[in-house]
Amino acid sequence: MGFTGFFFLALALAMDCFSVSITCGIADKRMGRQSLVMALLFGFFQALMPFIGMLAEGLFRAQIEQIDHWIAFGLLAFLGGKMIWEGFRPECDKPHQMNTSSLPTLLTLSVATSIDALSVGFTFASFGVRSVAQAVWPLVLIGVVSLVMSLLGKYLGVVVGRQLRLPAEPIGGAILLIIGVKVLVSHL
Repeated sequence: MGFTGFFFLALALAMDCFSVSITCGIADKRMGRQSLVMALLFGFFQALMPFIGMLAEGLFRAQIEQIDHWIAFGLLAFLGGKMIWEGFRPECDKPHQMNTSSLPTLLTLSVATSIDALSVGFTFASFGVRSVAQAVWPLVLIGVVSLVMSLLGKYLGVVVGRQLRLPAEPIGGAILLIIGVKVLVSHL
């Protein structure tokens, strides 16, 4: 597979990052250093998961393919449900609003959005990638495209979030739940 094929593969993998980044932007309503941290984490994990999949292809493929979508769904459903719950709790009961820019939340979202990319690593051999050296540029491309799409998504989410007069946290949570269900349905 050439550059164009890997670019479109990277773009397809980055769509979950893009969607989740929009959600984070709607909830946060701000750009800043946390946006770059989010994009770096999303790009890093999007590139790391196919690499792990490539290395584990012969050993764990069957086991991972049976549960990866359940893990992604569980993480996204947990975070989405928490955002919805926090959004509808009365102000006096809220100890604090869920911080979509916190490192634990961003790490969870990074893993959740990239775990389905493990299967891409399993198929690297069919794309003509047979060694770690051959995998470097496709992995870097996947990471960079995911980083750029995450920044774009966060920016669009901030713009939309500032315009919304609706409670952003439940909307963001619902979007995460929908993404989780999409991941689950597409693998069943």
